[in-house]
Amino acid sequence: SLLVPLPSVPPPALHTCQGLAPCLPEEGQVNTSGPRLPLATLHPASSSSAAMDKSSSALLLSLLLLLQSYGVCGAPPQPRGTLCRTKPTDLVFIIDSSRSVRPQEFEKVKVFMSRVIEGLDVGPNATRVGVINYASAVKNEFSLKTHQTKAGLLQAVQKIEPLSTGTMTGLAIQFAISRAFSDSEGARVRSPNFNKVAIVVTDGRPQDGVQDVSARARAAGIEIFAIGVGRVDMHTLRQIASEPLDDHVDYVESYSVIEKLTHKFQEAFCVVSDLCATGDHDCEQICVSTPGTYKCACKEGFTLNSDGKTCSACSGGSGSALDLVFLIDGSKSVRPENFELVKKFINQIVDSLEVSEKQAQVGLVQYSSSVRQEFPLGQFKNKKDIKAAVKKMSYMEKGTMTGQALKYLIDSSFSIVNGARPGVPKVGIVFTDGRSQDYITDAAKKAKDLGFRMFAVGVGNAVEDELREIASEPVAEHYFYTADFRTISKIGKKLQMKICI
Repeated sequence: SLLVPLPSVPPPALHTCQGLAPCLPEEGQVNTSGPRLPLATLHPASSSSAAMDKSSSALLLSLLLLLQSYGVCGAPPQPRGTLCRTKPTDLVFIIDSSRSVRPQEFEKVKVFMSRVIEGLDVGPNATRVGVINYASAVKNEFSLKTHQTKAGLLQAVQKIEPLSTGTMTGLAIQFAISRAFSDSEGARVRSPNFNKVAIVVTDGRPQDGVQDVSARARAAGIEIFAIGVGRVDMHTLRQIASEPLDDHVDYVESYSVIEKLTHKFQEAFCVVSDLCATGDHDCEQICVSTPGTYKCACKEGFTLNSDGKTCSACSGGSGSALDLVFLIDGSKSVRPENFELVKKFINQIVDSLEVSEKQAQVGLVQYSSSVRQEFPLGQFKNKKDIKAAVKKMSYMEKGTMTGQALKYLIDSSFSIVNGARPGVPKVGIVFTDGRSQDYITDAAKKAKDLGFRMFAVGVGNAVEDELREIASEPVAEHYFYTADFRTISKIGKKLQMKICI
């Protein structure tokens, strides 16, 4: 054999990539797992190559195989579960390239599309992909029937250029209905075995209507995912997307992080026979496989919560009574879309409690430049009513008077007149995303001196020194910080357990 193993030779980088754009092969080269170099690039063009000894030939051939196994830009491709294959799908990307999308940002969108395509089983009888590019007008970059290989699709995506005019999202969706998902463009409309999926990416408010045309698209059997970036209008995304909205609407702060959504869409197109084995599940403790799906379970001493995923030590019985009040920052820096994530965080905690007159009671206070009691302890007797009230909470959108909110917690929230029960443990959870505009030291100290167990949760520009000042001892067990609102559910999981200890 001419192949010599190279265990100690690190793989060389094929290219120096600018930004995140993938290094793709030239037109005509086959590419399934990464860039392949033609032999001409590895062997000298001169006649001296004929004199190359066998060991040099073996080294070069081994290097070629090694390079072929590497992914975009010389980095190893992300592993896919061996039990995963993608659903046969007609997939159309509908990409906003209006003037608000800068050229370097549009490159990030192309990287996102490439990453999703890399995770698909592409072929005439598997998944077909088309791309619609839109601004004031609509451009059909390529149809579902145009490229039948992954390599061809990736090369075509790299050649797409932004249009840089207006934002006619409704027009683009209408184009998808009337043309992109038609027989003539390669859609398999007569077969029930092929899904029709559209992924819309936009960063602004459309200049035309989207509600009616999106409803027609969904009625035609097209499943629509809506991805919003930056200052996008969230109401528009909800009008576009399929139900359930939680699964079909995504938001990212900027184009620089849109690639993080890749895994979600790889999962969305994935058919798995054992989700537990591949790790594609949300079980907090134990995953139990069932045919085509899974269910979650808990370790001994824990109870599965109503979300069917997380586990709680709050299993009811004697000693489980608790008065819990949330102090939630509603200042303008939070932003409406993040405030919705905060509501989910609150309800995640509520899910871990046994709510009743004799067990856990929950109260909610929102603060900004002023303090507003959303509902007092004991007003709602079950989790369903509490969660409904949290979802209806409106966003105050002003300043950040955390000290005033702490004083309200002491003077009002944990008072008997507001539903607090004598002798029952008191827990306060303070959530903030920035520096307080008033003095917090005295109120924070008094809350702890009164025996209240205080948890402090900070996001973004929250000041960790203030969080520590609010938190009960031991401080490390009672304060949490994350830079990104989208990761607060991880803090929620930790809090669920700590509240019950």
